[in-house]
Amino acid sequence: MQHELIDVLIVEDEHALAQLHAELIGKHPRLRLVGIASSLADAKIMLDSMQPQLVLLDNYLPDGKGITLISDTQIIRANCSVIFITAASDMDTCSQAIRNGAFDYILKPVSWKRLSQSLERFVQFADQQRVWKIVDQQNVDSLYQLQAKNYRQDNGSKGIEENTLALVQKLFADAAERCFSVDEVVSETGLSKTTTRRYLEHCVEAGFLVVEMQYGKIGHPRRMYRRVAA
Repeated sequence: MQHELIDVLIVEDEHALAQLHAELIGKHPRLRLVGIASSLADAKIMLDSMQPQLVLLDNYLPDGKGITLISDTQIIRANCSVIFITAASDMDTCSQAIRNGAFDYILKPVSWKRLSQSLERFVQFADQQRVWKIVDQQNVDSLYQLQAKNYRQDNGSKGIEENTLALVQKLFADAAERCFSVDEVVSETGLSKTTTRRYLEHCVEAGFLVVEMQYGKIGHPRRMYRRVAA
């Protein structure tokens, strides 16, 4: 059976982060990026013109909060779902997102693996809605389980700052085939060696990087980091 592509709009004002999200969507065979909006005003224009089925929505935008867009008539009219990606950890924002039907709520700094899982669940959710014209209790339970699936607690993002993570990830995104040592990442980013090690290991845990050991003639093997292949 041939599946339809799901059109996705990114609403994110941080360029590096938006590009990383775009890259993730571009690698998924069922998702199609239709645009990147860096403000609420741009998002509303693109919602009308692009008619996406899914929006990856940031909260803090230059002209307002993304949370206001979830209940906007344009989202409702377009039958569009939202994966809310935000640094907002207050209960009011979280409750509002849930009440207004956000498919998922992901806290920044974004775990690559966590976002990938959320996108995959949304694809399954969309497929099941197309197939099941009439639902029984088992079907309903299955749909709710897709939306509320429990994740293994991810403690790897503790102490990880979003802009620093984006800086490290962009270095690897721009050189997908290259391996970097810790010292090379330090040189490219200007981060301390301790900070660099912490962020690299976080990226490994998140499934964004893999480790390869490089063996020389003298001394200990070097720990090299490479971007996970698409």
